[in-house]
Amino acid sequence: MAVGGKIIAQDSGRRRREKKRLGEMQREQVRWGMIGCGDVAEVKSGPGFQKADHSSLVAVMRRDRDKARDYAQRHGVKSFYDRAQDLIDDPEVDAVYVATPPSSHLELALMVAASVKPCLVEKPMARNYDECRLMLEAFEREGVPLFVAFYRRALPRFLKVRDLLRDGAIGRLTSAHIQHYDPLVTGEQARAWRFNPEVAGAGLFLDLASHGLDLLDFFAGPIRSARGFALNTGGSYRAEDVTAACFEFASGAAGTGIWNFHADHSANGIVLTGSDGEIQMPLFTDGDVLLRRHGKKEILPFRNPPHVHQPLIQTVVNQLLGSGICESTGESAARTSWVMDRCLESYYGSEQAS
Repeated sequence: MAVGGKIIAQDSGRRRREKKRLGEMQREQVRWGMIGCGDVAEVKSGPGFQKADHSSLVAVMRRDRDKARDYAQRHGVKSFYDRAQDLIDDPEVDAVYVATPPSSHLELALMVAASVKPCLVEKPMARNYDECRLMLEAFEREGVPLFVAFYRRALPRFLKVRDLLRDGAIGRLTSAHIQHYDPLVTGEQARAWRFNPEVAGAGLFLDLASHGLDLLDFFAGPIRSARGFALNTGGSYRAEDVTAACFEFASGAAGTGIWNFHADHSANGIVLTGSDGEIQMPLFTDGDVLLRRHGKKEILPFRNPPHVHQPLIQTVVNQLLGSGICESTGESAARTSWVMDRCLESYYGSEQAS
């Protein structure tokens, strides 16, 4: 699989090894261990592991043992740890979910790979594409799958959009545009890890733009070239706060994006324009899809499930038990990381863009 001129291996041998490893589970459910149980695990993801079919959450880990115990008690989880390796080594844990900041993704994923257990890692996959490649290589060697938590790939709203594109609802896709505006974060909030490039890999762009760029990959296939520039216009933190980009899909469509986190209002969305129509959709807000074709507009109503991560978790569980496929993989997430590196190169230099 080519990513911007670089190759990510995806061969039948790995698939056979994955199948052998998963067959060794010999279980009717996947028992999960979760590393990191902060805010994202309270509603978005944690309950999804317990509510998905044939899935259970049996262990959690947090460096603060009291907080790990508190989460376990409140959510009915059997075991809790304050060391990641202890959770990974737990014989009752079949697969591991890494829900920590990006700076720890590589280290933790390599630990899970060494244990020969499947892994689902939070997005963005890592701080840059080079780290993503190391993760991919480790899971390739061990013959176990690596998934990434781009949960929008499994939400009904975005599955419908992909179906519309595949059915030719707007003709040939010719361009795509992403926009995301939010006011500048200041004061104590600006000292959070999401604004620290050493921890997050960059600023809010890496955290939030990854969702939209991954969706474009989901809708239209890989982006084969990308360019961008990033700026710090507010001085509230060291990371970038405005990023602009243009890109080209392997399919021949063009794309643009603007991520302005120093705006006077909040707005977000994706516009897909084709030869015969257009699709508009929210990216972070829970709204409807607008389809325009033949001079007419059609509103397609959608609402998110209570635990937005759960549908993706279900696809992971289904694949691990041999009854389906998860479409948010290490390979697809690495492609998104490669694109984001290109967008940020002007600001961070070659150490960011690998």
